[in-house]
Amino acid sequence: MLKLIILVMLIGVIGSLFSGLFFLYRDHGAGDRTVRALTWRIGLSFTIFILLMLGSRFGLIHG
Repeated sequence: MLKLIILVMLIGVIGSLFSGLFFLYRDHGAGDRTVRALTWRIGLSFTIFILLMLGSRFGLIHG
């Protein structure tokens, strides 16, 4: 179950990265949407990192 959650979040990170690129191209760097999309990417990446550390610590993910 944890692996599925992490996979969905990784897809969200990739989607956020591409939406940030799209907004950067479309708004020519003047909009706030690029910053919001990249902030989501950072938050999701941090959450994935914490989930991986906790999963490893509690034996849910074997290394």
